[in-house]
Amino acid sequence: MKNYLNFETDIKNLENEIEKLKDPYNQDGLTEVDTQKISSFQAELDKKLKDIYSNLDPWQTTMVARHEDRPKSKFFIENLFDDFISLSGDRFYGEDKSVLTGFAKFNGNSVLVIGQEKGENLESRIERNFGMMRPEGYRKTIRLMKLANKFNIPIISFIDTPGAYPGVGAEERGQAEAIAKSIECCMELKVPTLAIIIGEGGSGGAIALASSNKVIMLENAIYSVISPEGCATILWRDPKKMLDAAKAMKLSAKDLLELKIIDEIISEPLGGAHRDRDLMLENLRNSISQNLDYFKELSSEEIMNERKNKFLKIGRNKGFISSSEDLSTLTIKNSNINKIIKSKKKLIGLVTVGLILLISGLILF
Repeated sequence: MKNYLNFETDIKNLENEIEKLKDPYNQDGLTEVDTQKISSFQAELDKKLKDIYSNLDPWQTTMVARHEDRPKSKFFIENLFDDFISLSGDRFYGEDKSVLTGFAKFNGNSVLVIGQEKGENLESRIERNFGMMRPEGYRKTIRLMKLANKFNIPIISFIDTPGAYPGVGAEERGQAEAIAKSIECCMELKVPTLAIIIGEGGSGGAIALASSNKVIMLENAIYSVISPEGCATILWRDPKKMLDAAKAMKLSAKDLLELKIIDEIISEPLGGAHRDRDLMLENLRNSISQNLDYFKELSSEEIMNERKNKFLKIGRNKGFISSSEDLSTLTIKNSNINKIIKSKKKLIGLVTVGLILLISGLILF
């Protein structure tokens, strides 16, 4: 049974009509299949999908990103990689089933795969904690990222989480510290890292694994510091204002690419990734191949500096920096701010000398 979103009523009606026409058995008995009518309805359906999905507002995009049938990390891991070996445990506390981790082969080369997994049905969603990682999950990924770094193995992460788990037990075991350590580990790696946001990229739960050389988003995925409902509750005291919040947060792939928060958008099949999984796999495979090939020509130092520069550039294109090509340190060179600082120092010096002369004059007279 297909699941439809609340703005897909027309699509649902058209698909139901097509299904009826494709069935040669109806209440009147055996009939002929009207292929011409089916083609007409199919053309109308394609047009309706194009009209709707080319004009999604940010809240509708959020609903598509959360769609029940949307392919999850487990699906991509099983179909994009060979010889996947799942590894478990953080060697401190236990296993976190909300994240799948292990080594695998991609185009014959070894990679470390990390995937936040929400689950496919109610039972698996409860087991996976709806994709919300606990501290042991982040510590598991840190352990394996360090191992991959040691053996010069690229890392590919699939991001799909509403956020890190906010439970009491998670906080007691150091949730914030685990996220911070994960970000620190990601930034120190000397191997290529790709983070692919396939659904929701929520809060610190996502950035803990998305501090990568390339941050890539599927066309209808979202990436934000908080959920639209949470933002609306805080700002307007009304969770129903999620559309206003979604618009203000710039959480869609198109907005984030324009802001240079992400590096690439992978197009989805018409109507969302769940409507043609094979095409989605092909698009994703091509993107991963191209990005891994790009990093083959770079040294480990160049890879690390490129990642560092990528994050240092965010939000600084309209500031005091005259050139943001090399930001591998936080030192600001040859910029207007240095002139401002120097002029302020001169002014302070002149004022100080003036005060000294004034005080000396008063004492003498």
